[in-house]
Amino acid sequence: MKTKGALLWGFNEPWSVEEIEIGDPRRKEVKVRMEAAGLCHSDHHLATGSIPMAGFPVLGGHEGAGVIVEVGEEVDNLAVGDHVVLSFIPSCGKCPSCQSGLRNLCDLGAGILGGVAVTDGTFRVQARGQNAFPMSLLGTFSPYAVVHETSVVKIDPSVPFEVACLVGCGVTTGYGSATKAADVRPGEDVAIIGLGGVGMAALQGALIAGARYLFAVDPIEWKREQALKFGASHAFPDIESATAAAAEITWGRMPAKVIVTVGEADGHDIDRWLGLTAKGGTCVVTAMSKNLLDTDATLNLSMLTLLQKTLKGTIFGNANPHYDIPQLLAMYTARKLNIDDMVTREYSLGDINTGYQDMLDGKNIRGVVRFSDADR
Repeated sequence: MKTKGALLWGFNEPWSVEEIEIGDPRRKEVKVRMEAAGLCHSDHHLATGSIPMAGFPVLGGHEGAGVIVEVGEEVDNLAVGDHVVLSFIPSCGKCPSCQSGLRNLCDLGAGILGGVAVTDGTFRVQARGQNAFPMSLLGTFSPYAVVHETSVVKIDPSVPFEVACLVGCGVTTGYGSATKAADVRPGEDVAIIGLGGVGMAALQGALIAGARYLFAVDPIEWKREQALKFGASHAFPDIESATAAAAEITWGRMPAKVIVTVGEADGHDIDRWLGLTAKGGTCVVTAMSKNLLDTDATLNLSMLTLLQKTLKGTIFGNANPHYDIPQLLAMYTARKLNIDDMVTREYSLGDINTGYQDMLDGKNIRGVVRFSDADR
């Protein structure tokens, strides 16, 4: 079928909204009519080259929610009419990683930047007569997507699409970074560095887990103000002021858990993040560097050892997509998790470049593309 999509044709180029062609679902695949897609920083990494896809053009988008309109052969537990979220990490439940409990590290994830379908190694999307590489094998910056069933999570149809799309990446990643990767316990002090969509979700996760003091750090004043509304106890523009204040407020004990959710991580900041972390504490890095091949980092190895700190990374917040996505949306429905206020602005597909500029300018916690009939 012919429809539209937001494409990248090269590094540091704007998104180009133009006609694309999407194939029919094959074995173990479904076609989804997309209703909403989140504007995540990871898709901006595609433009800068921080996350390199296997080729161009790239069909962007890895946060999305919609309705199944067609089902291929041998699809289990999904049907036409189901409301679904697309998880940027597939989860087959059968590979060694999934079987060991690491559903967020499903072995199928090894191919999500390759652009070819996991079922048969062929392309599902074409643009200008060329094969297109969909982000995370999804490509949610299009009003239709053909995806493998392992990336599809059925949800309650009462959940608004603009809310549901964000649990495909940002909300689940942030919330899990606090509750799973950092394992925040009641009464612990926590610092969140970076207050975009992932950071605000991490803040809420830490609050729900019972954190005492919540130190929010971001250079943008408006985001600091929003963090206080979401439940942070203190907000600071930089690590230095946060470290000094945390030392005073906690009588030198410092936050037991530090969660880094910046848009672009710099390895030279690691020692500063660990400096904010308590003895025996944990620093969780939920962030990508400016270059996927970066190996340059600065930290004091002696202090890491002598103060028995833990530095760890996480993807998707250590979450199980097929379990945690419905659970988080159930919390939203019960008004225990505030996702509504994380959606700062909605955009048409044609305004996607404006949406990303707003993100870079710090105007959004999360922008969302809402698809219309004009996009289809």
